[in-house]
Amino acid sequence: MIAYVFPGQASQFEGMGLDMYESSDLARELFEQANDILGFSITDVMFRGSADDLKQTRVTQPAVFLHSIIKARLAGESFLPGAVAGHSLGEFSALVAAGALSFADGLMLVAKRAQAMQVACEMAEGTMAAILGLDDQVIEDVCAQVTEGIVVPANYNCPGQLVISGSVAGVEAAMARLEAAGATRTILLAVGGAFHSPLMKPAQDELEQAIAQTPFSVPVCPIYQNVHAAPETDPMRIKENLIAQLTAPVRWTQTMQRMIADGVAEFIEVGGTGKVLQGFVKKIDRRFPTQAL
Repeated sequence: MIAYVFPGQASQFEGMGLDMYESSDLARELFEQANDILGFSITDVMFRGSADDLKQTRVTQPAVFLHSIIKARLAGESFLPGAVAGHSLGEFSALVAAGALSFADGLMLVAKRAQAMQVACEMAEGTMAAILGLDDQVIEDVCAQVTEGIVVPANYNCPGQLVISGSVAGVEAAMARLEAAGATRTILLAVGGAFHSPLMKPAQDELEQAIAQTPFSVPVCPIYQNVHAAPETDPMRIKENLIAQLTAPVRWTQTMQRMIADGVAEFIEVGGTGKVLQGFVKKIDRRFPTQAL
């Protein structure tokens, strides 16, 4: 069984999508439709914007979503996945690729998610840090012991790499303790806020209303969701998990392990640089082949 996996933020790059726009009528149609839906020319930023332009939350999330979905649409029936998953933002791409969401509805939700997260970031200053070289349990224990602020595990990316998230004071305190506990590196990330932490609760509340009002269909294949690393096909359960995702950790290591156990033999990364999720898979289990569309 082949699985499509879709990247999230940090997989954007300058000029992303221009080659598809210039070579495909379908891609051009979808990009122009996206400009109309979003109310601004995201193609101008994607094709000609700087790296800093692409880092804007209102641009990054829809840009990565568009790049992934258009790549998947161009692949057409030559690649039909038996399962899908997406890392954080990528879960929306996975839902559209699997037919649980329409292209327009998926893009609208991504745009609302980006705006809601930006507002939440402005309401409470937060940050994230990558912790390398420690077992997950050690990091979980340290986060639970920090009293200087809020800090929680946010992204279980692969063995030996877990991202923590929370208030600036909480993350900095955890980093110091984790260095003392033997972390090989602790890297403060250049992000706009504390994603996948309790500080995203205002964004979660706003997105919950939008998701509740959006029609979801039964996907053509199971989607393995971030919050519990398990397959889902029921639209109501998918909605519940998508809402919970904003304040819950991304259990990517566990998701890949579950997909492998369920019979996935190859992972195809769809969109972005095509390197981020392939790198994680190789660290999770080197036996499994990966490629990028």
